Amino acid sequence: MTTEELKIRQLANQHLLTPTDKLTVLHDLCGVQAQFMANAIHSLKIRSDNGQADTFKDGLVKNWTVRGTVHVFAEDDLPLFMHCNNGQDYLRNDWRGKSFWNQRAAWALTPERQAYFVDVILAALQGTELTREELKTICRKKGMTEPEENSMFDPWGGGIREMCERGFLNYVVQEKKAFCLAPVFTPIPEQEAKLEMARRYFIYMGPSTVHDAMYYFHTTATQVKEWLSNLPVSTVDCAGKTYYYIDSGQTYDQEMPKCLLLAGFDQLLLAHEKKESLFLHPEHMREIFSLAGIVMPAVLMDGEVVGRWKKKNKKLSVTMFSTATQREKNIITDAVGALWDDIVSITFDE
Repeated sequence: MTTEELKIRQLANQHLLTPTDKLTVLHDLCGVQAQFMANAIHSLKIRSDNGQADTFKDGLVKNWTVRGTVHVFAEDDLPLFMHCNNGQDYLRNDWRGKSFWNQRAAWALTPERQAYFVDVILAALQGTELTREELKTICRKKGMTEPEENSMFDPWGGGIREMCERGFLNYVVQEKKAFCLAPVFTPIPEQEAKLEMARRYFIYMGPSTVHDAMYYFHTTATQVKEWLSNLPVSTVDCAGKTYYYIDSGQTYDQEMPKCLLLAGFDQLLLAHEKKESLFLHPEHMREIFSLAGIVMPAVLMDGEVVGRWKKKNKKLSVTMFSTATQREKNIITDAVGALWDDIVSITFDE
């Protein structure tokens, strides 16, 4: 298989060539990364016919999932992603065991105090949504000390993250950090859940190498090979590498799109080892994958990432890796116009 044919397959499987409904996209791609909601909204916008911001929240939830990162995903997939400890910790307000958080030197909550404030937070969220700051205020009134607050509301997760991972809470699907009670569900056993995620990965983010799957799931080669042995995979060779996939049943007769404006943290780039991406040349990796862990919105032209873009209000700027030709400017301008009808200016920086 040629590299061009492989790219077409990856693009088509990720619904970047033929849009579908947003819930199908989210089911197939195991959600979309959502540290920044604008990225999640755009990721759906370029893949679906109903990913607009005004209806974006319908049927969706936001929580910690793949790679320990925040994703937006379909609400009916809660049992798939919230499988912590085979579901044994689901809705369990008992914090006496060791965890990543309570083993940190600065952790200030005893198991009893943590359980008490979990109850405080759950009571406060009955029938409503509250921001992180509003929950902090409520907990302070109930006697939470500053060190305890720093533990429960750690910027990287802390006790509030543990509540999310045990199925008590979801984030509200919006940019501002706020929380709500999660609907009741029955977690899927962990190994069954992970195998199902791997199945979706090799259908909708494949064809992929073992290294790609290791990168996407942050796991070992042994684990990936175990999944492959339990899935109906086929293989294809390209440029000396073996790629694995599960037949999606679709044909791949589409042409390479002239231009796609990918979202920040887009699944097309996250699904494959960044140093071996078919779409991004290694010399430009740090212009998209920053050292701070940010994945920039990328301009994909004729199957190659050629720059990055940024939208602020009604203005859009494009930073190209090399000086843009007039043809490239025209193609990007057309792509922008197909996505937004309110852009008043487009600037090109080299």
